[in-house]
Amino acid sequence: MRKTKPVKVTALAVDFGGTVACPGPSPDAATVAWILRELSGPVIPDGFATAFEEVVRRARIADQPRHEQTSFAELLRLAALESGVRLDDPVALAQSVFTTLPDADIDPMAAHTLRNLYEAGLVCLLACDTQRPESVRRATLRRARIEDCFEVLVLSSTLGVRKPHPWFYAAVIEAAGCPPQEILFVGDTQAKDAVGPLAHGMRAVLISPDGRPSGLDPRIGVIAHLSELPAYLESLHAH
Repeated sequence: MRKTKPVKVTALAVDFGGTVACPGPSPDAATVAWILRELSGPVIPDGFATAFEEVVRRARIADQPRHEQTSFAELLRLAALESGVRLDDPVALAQSVFTTLPDADIDPMAAHTLRNLYEAGLVCLLACDTQRPESVRRATLRRARIEDCFEVLVLSSTLGVRKPHPWFYAAVIEAAGCPPQEILFVGDTQAKDAVGPLAHGMRAVLISPDGRPSGLDPRIGVIAHLSELPAYLESLHAH
């Protein structure tokens, strides 16, 4: 029987936190209030932090079942209204919050691997859930000297939906500009970075330092660290 030639991977969709970097801090309500007060002065009342906590709680309850994401700017706007103030430019203030807070630390070995894969001709996309605006995430990639490796950043903060929402994977496929079977999704969360992409026609490899999880679909590859990805790709193309 004639063997079917394997479809070559031409694009990588790469998760961020836990895959390329250690996750950065999420801003707590007290920190957000302090940053806004530094930027806007005494117009930010004492009750803002409490209002922000409540707005975030309600948004999480509403968003999670639908895999949606209320923008950080909208959270700021709603918290300001509930605490009796009006913010002139919530989008700019959201940007300032995440510019003030540190982002994640990118793993040098992961960055080196991505650079090599990009220079070998693979289309690379960043595909991750994040509250941070694209400009902030780009600045993080730029500091690690890998911003140019990514053709497109597919971010939940831009899309308004989070993995595993179908729109997120549709955006990845559109950005890659190739058939889904030529895309390899790489990440550390089984449901979002492996099972979800596979269900939408992509291939997937799970980063799991502890080995292959029990019951994982055999079509999903497993590696311990992103630095093992070149060898995994070679094995895929050799079959």
